[in-house]
Amino acid sequence: MIKAIFFDIDGTLVNKNAKALESTKQAIALAQEQGIICGVATGRGPVHLSQQIDELNLDVFVTYNGQLVYTKDETIRADHFPEETLKRIVTFSDDYHRQIMFGSRKSLEGSSLMRFGQNKWAKKLSRFLPKRFPVTIAKNLVSRFSIHRKDQRYFDLDILKEPIYQCVLLSAKSEESFLKEQLEGCHLTRSNPYTVDIIPTGGSKLVGIKRCAEHFNLSLDEVMAFGDSWNDLEMLSHVGYGVAMGNAEEEIKKVAKYVTKSNEEDGIYQALSHYDVIH
Repeated sequence: MIKAIFFDIDGTLVNKNAKALESTKQAIALAQEQGIICGVATGRGPVHLSQQIDELNLDVFVTYNGQLVYTKDETIRADHFPEETLKRIVTFSDDYHRQIMFGSRKSLEGSSLMRFGQNKWAKKLSRFLPKRFPVTIAKNLVSRFSIHRKDQRYFDLDILKEPIYQCVLLSAKSEESFLKEQLEGCHLTRSNPYTVDIIPTGGSKLVGIKRCAEHFNLSLDEVMAFGDSWNDLEMLSHVGYGVAMGNAEEEIKKVAKYVTKSNEEDGIYQALSHYDVIH
């Protein structure tokens, strides 16, 4: 029996206009009426989250790829970077003049370009970029000609005095081996071809969901999760009901137990109907 449902946000819970479909809102409300816990499992942080999920009345929030998990009343999991690991990330970013964002519980700070990239309007614009957009070339040009380029520019950020749960780096997929060498103690995951999410080793959306399941006295077999991208792969593989959206990456569809329609075509409602969660 399904007792909890977790939704990725971009490409899953919301459509290309960053809005939840009316069918999605209806499906979630019907599930909650039956006592099913509904929440998000996202790479995003708590900052402006209510707007990003179209102000849906959800029960639990697995944010920063599982590093910060909470309900409206309490914190369930908060696992930030150790001081030495964070120092390594900051040093790397300053030495290589990289575009990066640092996420705390209350704010996101860092590169002005990356701050724009987190904006919902930028998310809309990004869908017009070709899949083979030259991320590496763009990253090198931005680093070389940035008007903000100076030594130690990230070390000066006030946000680094707070616990940091995740960093978001402008990076092509081809850089993964290089980043793993440079960023010891970090786990790399991504939801798009343009940026990589950096979290402490051992973290993931699945880890956050497991902690939720323990908190609510559930087993993973009683959990359903919806997703569409690479950072959803682990959770879809291990929960009882892993659902890939019709617009998901092919490798995500392969590990899912069910593939529904896209986030533009009532995919969430259709999957919950398929599993008789709603009628």
